[in-house]
Amino acid sequence: MIKANEYFDGNVKSLGYASAEGNSTVGVMEEGEYEFNTGSAEVMVVIQGQLSTLLSGEQEWKTYTNGQHFNVPANSSFRVKSKGQTSYLCKFE
Repeated sequence: MIKANEYFDGNVKSLGYASAEGNSTVGVMEEGEYEFNTGSAEVMVVIQGQLSTLLSGEQEWKTYTNGQHFNVPANSSFRVKSKGQTSYLCKFE
């Protein structure tokens, strides 16, 4: 079953789904800065656009573009800055 998610007054929207590889979401962020909390570990893949991230405990922002990914530890938080609209795939581990 596909689940629709909407965050930050509609500025971040995603569709959640389950596959043989596990649970994932695919979504789009409007330009802006957002903070997310995690329950499980995540792999965030930038499909198109530019996303800068600051993981919990880190001091420097890192920027990712088309096809690049970053790992988010379980039970943590992370901040992102989207430059323009950015599409992403989030794989839950």
